[in-house]
Amino acid sequence: MVRRPFDPDCGDERASPAQLLARCARRIDELALERIAARTRIAIRPAHAALFRHLDLEGTRQTELARRAGVSKQAIHQLVSELEELGLVERAPDPEDARATRVRFTSKKGRSLLDELGEVERELEQAIGKERMRALHDALARIDVHLDRAEDARAAPRARARRAD
Repeated sequence: MVRRPFDPDCGDERASPAQLLARCARRIDELALERIAARTRIAIRPAHAALFRHLDLEGTRQTELARRAGVSKQAIHQLVSELEELGLVERAPDPEDARATRVRFTSKKGRSLLDELGEVERELEQAIGKERMRALHDALARIDVHLDRAEDARAAPRARARRAD
């Protein structure tokens, strides 16, 4: 567990980086949901917001969304259907596979939602500064890649075992 020297401007010095990351992610989600509800009058549930963080701008297959979110394909189907009814996402043909579809943000409501999320990020950048925000982005991107590789390494033996059956 990494500890940093106490700085009264930095909050809870006893929290680990993982605790701070989880706490901040939850609070950013809550803030974004409040803003979206206030400005768009669209009632988005926390489960919807959880899906957004796994949705690529060019669209993502539902099976991949389920894998990333760690939930069943049926749960993702339900969430996507709800968001589709709200006009925030749409299912579109996958350009790489004519049999598949991708879920993507709609051009109007979905993009306005992204604008609201971008506003929250800009406020955070103002609070901590552009350089720290860039460093935070770079560090989180590296952690994400590391965790992807670790997940792939854990999955490889299971995939080999299934093929051997």
